[in-house]
Amino acid sequence: MCGITGAIVFNSFTEESTIREMLNEINHRGPDGSGIFKKKIAGADVALAHARLSIIDLSNHAAQPMTYKNLTIVYNGEVYNFKEIKEELIGLGHEFENDSDTEVILHAYAEWKERALEKFIGMFAFCVLDETTKKLSFYRDRVGVKPLYYYWNNEVFLFGSELKSLVKHPKFVREINPKAVGHFMRVGYIPSPLSIYKNTSQINPGHSLTLDLETKKIEIKQYWSALDYFKAPPLKIDYEEAKIETEKLLVNSFDYRMVSDVPVGVFLSGGYDSTCVAALLQTNRTEKLKTFTIGFEEGNNEAPYAKETANYLGTDHSEYICTIKEAQELVVNLPHYYDEPFGDSSAIPTMLVCKEAKKKVTVALSADGGDEVFAGYSRYSRFHKNIKSLNNLSKKNIFGDAFLAAAFDLTSGFVKTETFKSHHFKTLSNFYKMDEKYRTAMLFEQSASLSEKVYVKMLKNVSYPDLLYKHDESDFQGAISIAQAIDYQNYMTNDILTKVDRAAMSVSLEGREPLLDHRILEFAARLPEEYKYDGITKKKILKDIVHKHVPKTMLDRPKSGFSLPIYTWLRGDLKYLIEEFLSESELEKSNLFNVSYVLKMKDLFMENKLFNQDIIWRLLQFQMWYKKWML
Repeated sequence: MCGITGAIVFNSFTEESTIREMLNEINHRGPDGSGIFKKKIAGADVALAHARLSIIDLSNHAAQPMTYKNLTIVYNGEVYNFKEIKEELIGLGHEFENDSDTEVILHAYAEWKERALEKFIGMFAFCVLDETTKKLSFYRDRVGVKPLYYYWNNEVFLFGSELKSLVKHPKFVREINPKAVGHFMRVGYIPSPLSIYKNTSQINPGHSLTLDLETKKIEIKQYWSALDYFKAPPLKIDYEEAKIETEKLLVNSFDYRMVSDVPVGVFLSGGYDSTCVAALLQTNRTEKLKTFTIGFEEGNNEAPYAKETANYLGTDHSEYICTIKEAQELVVNLPHYYDEPFGDSSAIPTMLVCKEAKKKVTVALSADGGDEVFAGYSRYSRFHKNIKSLNNLSKKNIFGDAFLAAAFDLTSGFVKTETFKSHHFKTLSNFYKMDEKYRTAMLFEQSASLSEKVYVKMLKNVSYPDLLYKHDESDFQGAISIAQAIDYQNYMTNDILTKVDRAAMSVSLEGREPLLDHRILEFAARLPEEYKYDGITKKKILKDIVHKHVPKTMLDRPKSGFSLPIYTWLRGDLKYLIEEFLSESELEKSNLFNVSYVLKMKDLFMENKLFNQDIIWRLLQFQMWYKKWML
């Protein structure tokens, strides 16, 4: 795990001191070493830089930027099956100078070009400079575990693992992208390929970008799509065989994520996903697996469940109970580590557990993705039942008109009960009026979004965003598969993986995601929908696998996850943040908000009468970000 950054400037140049400043901004991603490649190519000043966190081959021979023949690479991530690929390349006549996966990627690219990506099992964001073709090519892993941003204005191309490195370049212009603000306020994160800044984008997961230094043309291609598997015909496989094959894939994926030359641990919450990772790994090992969990003085506390699971499995378990003060102190640092407004308050406990794990390991496995891959969220089962009910109703427009009229009769806009009814009726009305090809996705997405009625009153000059997902639904198995596909491509990548990457990297810890091995998704997405949710049991096939290793009685309890009483704090110990950042003078600075409306929302929040309290956290995070990065 590392950090990469760089600058390609036409008709000018970048001082090496500037590149060093860009690199220093992401030093937390790679404190073990750094390197810079700088050269004039086809009239462009090209600078590539790398901050190294040593994980595989700790020697200086594996340092980056790394060059092989006409190719130079800077790379962030891990390709876990690099040894098998290396053997194949040796058979083709390649010779190697070190034991790193970086050198294998470089040789694989030299041998197969873009087709090498088909062989990679792992997480990655890398840039390859080809001095023969005079092109720079950028690649992001299939799921989007590793971030990759770029800024382009036809005269300068900047890239980096985090936006803070780009901002350090004197040619970077800080202008807010209103469309990104709109999405953030609606769903709580900024979806790829957008960025908070104009002229700045993320490379989408499963995509590549090529910059031709001679023509200054950019080409973007997709090399992998989860949709291909969610929309594929279901596999003709019986349940017992599916269970066997799923477990084989899980074991192989988990074992790959243990490949390291430094200590590795596992985050253990006591829930099904993390228990699955810990159980399958510990079952096949004599040495004790290092597991970590964090507990809280307030909020949901899964530490006792995790400890019970760890004792049963026999892991080397570490438990840390964080204080309210520790959690609260992190709030003010969130804009620094996340670079953009980020609305998931569980970033706080995630950062704390990463900090504790770093004391004993350099790599930690996280069990994110299980809900999206195996249909585990409670909202999926509720959604499934609602869709069945709605589809049984008449689809005549009279129903849509009735729902729409009911919605407009409710006038408050944001008081608790009335706002719920208004949003609910308006969503149902749209469901009946929308093209059948897209309406299931629309209902799922809008049910988890800030209502348009509140949105248009809160923001000015920022139109309500389009759906993040809009694809023909006819090829899906059912509503559950549609919901999974939406979350897999949006919520998981842009919220969960962003949260974990920044939290882990804030303390120079490499986070690995074994349940997000692309081979698991390719198989699980094609399983019959009832193998994942049978109308009663969510995540059915995964749970049945876990029950082979851990008694069901230890795990059969409601899912809680990382949550803190953040809204109670904002009305108490952290009230000063609300008063400072949501004051009239501060809200006016960005010229994005209808200030009087936001102030009314703030007053209702402080009286605990606001329906959607998440919007207050989003407003606070935007305002804190704005003050740090725009003023």
